[in-house]
Amino acid sequence: MNKRSVRDLDVGGKRVLVRVDFNVPVKNGQVTDDTRIRRALPTIRHLLENGARPVLISHRGRPKGEPDPKYAMDPVAKRLEELLGVPVLKLDAAVGQEVEEALKNRNAEGGVVLLENSRFYPGETKNAPEFAEQLATLADLYVDDAFGAAHRAHATTVGVAERLPAAAGLLMEDEIDYLDKVLLNPERPFVAILGGAKVSDKLGVIESLLSVADTLLIGGAMCFTFFKAQGFEVGKSLVEDEYVEEAGRLMNEAGEGLVLPVDIVVAKRMEETASAKVVRVGEIPENTMGLDIGPETVERFGEHIMGARTVFWNGPMGVFEIDAFARGTEGVARAVAGSGATSIVGGGDSVAAVSKLGLEEAMSYISTGGGASLEYVEGKELPGIAVLPNKEDA
Repeated sequence: MNKRSVRDLDVGGKRVLVRVDFNVPVKNGQVTDDTRIRRALPTIRHLLENGARPVLISHRGRPKGEPDPKYAMDPVAKRLEELLGVPVLKLDAAVGQEVEEALKNRNAEGGVVLLENSRFYPGETKNAPEFAEQLATLADLYVDDAFGAAHRAHATTVGVAERLPAAAGLLMEDEIDYLDKVLLNPERPFVAILGGAKVSDKLGVIESLLSVADTLLIGGAMCFTFFKAQGFEVGKSLVEDEYVEEAGRLMNEAGEGLVLPVDIVVAKRMEETASAKVVRVGEIPENTMGLDIGPETVERFGEHIMGARTVFWNGPMGVFEIDAFARGTEGVARAVAGSGATSIVGGGDSVAAVSKLGLEEAMSYISTGGGASLEYVEGKELPGIAVLPNKEDA
């Protein structure tokens, strides 16, 4: 990575505002998946070990630009303190006089400060200069370790970085380095796997991957738009009619490089108790919808994956939340884990499948950024990365 790193900063005795991605699920006041918190620990520990005073800020959920107790950072602070093993002071605001006073008083105590949810302020998502300026006055330096939010031009990802000496955190470095390895110099054969609901969400990604991957496997609901482009009957399956022509163009250009399912699990309803059956592609009954890839497709996809040296996977193969339609996603997860290839997994459901099956250690890299990793693969400039200075400019 050519961006200035937190390793390049002299952080001793300085207050460092760190943008982390602590957008984690919470149930009954407890963090139910602490992956993103754990992935931020190396940067936080690096700062503490080098005499810095870290002040952390993150968003969580989608509050409407005002305080919402449901999305407060208190459960996150509790879990962070348990994982980090040092005191974590959680403040009930992100800016203002009370925050400034608390930080002054904290100077001699050590530990870490966690500010309140950045999205409790309307200036966050608008990248408002006033809010960014308030945040910048809290620290001497800025470190961005939130790759999962790097595709957002918000005050905590862009505005502050324009106002303070800025650098990338260790997680941000890792994310970029692994994605660059896949995009710029993959060991071949390189197999990419895309799932999810909509072709429209991933058109650019499909085009980009077709230009660098040897094989692109497509599952999830978006495969039905491709089937319709082939003239197949798709029943009540999700189809984006306005993208059928585009799907046909992609198939023609890709040839054998784009691989679609050959069988589908269908049901009349998207429910656990619905009666499901496997049918061949093109034979989906008109009163049913496709909800997962079938067993023969899992086997065929697995053959491609097992022959790969590099694998990139984003998106589920079916309605993974319902056990009856999760087998395709689980089958792909096991194939990727057993392939021996350099594997990068991104996207909530893909990661959830890997976690549910206990296969995290079998993957080379699990990305914390679903949308961000897709936009990076697509070749888009991510605002939160673009704003960071290059090493030679620092």
